[in-house]
Amino acid sequence: MEFLCYHRDRPGSAALREELAERHWSYMDRFADRMIARGPTLAEDGTATGSLHILDLPDPGAARAFAFDEPNYQAGVYRDVLLRRWRNVLGRTMWQFPGAAAAGNRYLVIGLGAGAGAGAGAGAEELPPTMDDLIAYGPLLSDDGVARLGTALLVQAPDADAALAVLPAQGYAATEVHSWRFGGRP
Repeated sequence: MEFLCYHRDRPGSAALREELAERHWSYMDRFADRMIARGPTLAEDGTATGSLHILDLPDPGAARAFAFDEPNYQAGVYRDVLLRRWRNVLGRTMWQFPGAAAAGNRYLVIGLGAGAGAGAGAGAEELPPTMDDLIAYGPLLSDDGVARLGTALLVQAPDADAALAVLPAQGYAATEVHSWRFGGRP
């Protein structure tokens, strides 16, 4: 089962995040073979604002353990966690994205709520026309995988507005766009 885990940083926690960097990396090393995508979200000045991990885990209990046993979470770096089952519509990892790893602006886009196309059910997903720029794409699902709760994607785009435009405009209760970069141990 695939899960999206997005830890959002607590304001003023940058120094603590830096102090715990090696503990975070060591923890993530244990899951490296299960990662679909990973990386920090960033403020305009490049400061981390969160930490995204999309990975394959056995069940919702393992996903909760992954999210809440993470050293930064345990120490109070994060203010909250978005943890949802996710389906890898593209069937690849970020490392298989055909674009250059260092080129272009990258974004995490989240649409919360059923969104456009929800009538097709959790098993069907219509891809946006900008597929060449998609790094990862899939619906956010309930723990049992039946209900569609939103959509999350990683995309290479000229700017945040273009990234948000990849998500169908209608049907989401809320949308978020975060600057994002490829992650992993430096």
